[in-house]
Amino acid sequence: MTWDYFAWLQLQTCDSLENTPVVWALAGGFVDHVSKCLLEAEIERLEAERTNNREKKRQAEQQKTRLRRDYMTKASFRFPIGLYPCLQPDFSTLPSATWLALQVDFELLTPWYSKDDRVFHLLDNPVRKDRVFGVPFMAASSWKGMLRWACRMQAGLREHLEQHNGRLDDWHDPDWILHLFGHEKGEEEHQKLRQGALVFYPTWFDRMGFEVINPHSRERRAGTHPIYYEVVPPGANGTLSLLYAPWPGMKPAAKPEEVLPKLLEAIEALLTTYGISAKRTVGWGTAGIKKWRAFHKTGGNVKKDDRTALWREVQNWLPRRGTP
Repeated sequence: MTWDYFAWLQLQTCDSLENTPVVWALAGGFVDHVSKCLLEAEIERLEAERTNNREKKRQAEQQKTRLRRDYMTKASFRFPIGLYPCLQPDFSTLPSATWLALQVDFELLTPWYSKDDRVFHLLDNPVRKDRVFGVPFMAASSWKGMLRWACRMQAGLREHLEQHNGRLDDWHDPDWILHLFGHEKGEEEHQKLRQGALVFYPTWFDRMGFEVINPHSRERRAGTHPIYYEVVPPGANGTLSLLYAPWPGMKPAAKPEEVLPKLLEAIEALLTTYGISAKRTVGWGTAGIKKWRAFHKTGGNVKKDDRTALWREVQNWLPRRGTP
């Protein structure tokens, strides 16, 4: 894989930045440079505010707005289609007949957002991107946490929270959840922690866009200070990839024919109902499922439009017994 998002951005450099000599040595060079220009404009604005120079303050604010607009104009586009096959895991040669790989293709119906941990950025809320190539992605650890939560909701977590004033006191994951996800860090410290049977992979998205939240003043009923979010917009495509890989002697033991239907149901609920994004309480991160795919060593692979049809095929691949 040689395509580099930030290097591509550099070639699309905005007019307001064209005359500035910059060494584009790093993948994040473009963003670093624009962020540096924004910081310089903010310093000028603060200095003008201190000296009560209204004209200089106005010019600095205009420069900040122009830099944001330039970045958002150039960064909002669809990534090359050829980039994505090389980012997907290859499940064509699974080593064991007890293993099963699943992929769920989906299309976002509402914006997706997860805050990047990049320290230096011209926006307050940049979307999470790969550090090397700059492509927006959802981490495997995020998938594991959200899907575990969806399985817990399926196992009765909502009723438990209602009975315990919203607290997780005395909640214990049933064996089928422990079988899939293992113990959480810090959980059951007096017991031996066990790894789950699921292996998760990151999801890469094929486009990037922006959302603006504009809080209004109660007195003036007008916008006060727009809040910019770099997001993966509705219509973007992604793929959830995971591997069910139990091993001999695994505890707690479980029957795949009992565990996997619950997992498939939880995946559907997570994507279509709960959402997979930050700000899920306002509806962000919901998606429509386009295809369900499964891979097996001897069964080959199958592609279906709904999980029920997929399960009818998958259950023929599984041994009728507990995990060895």
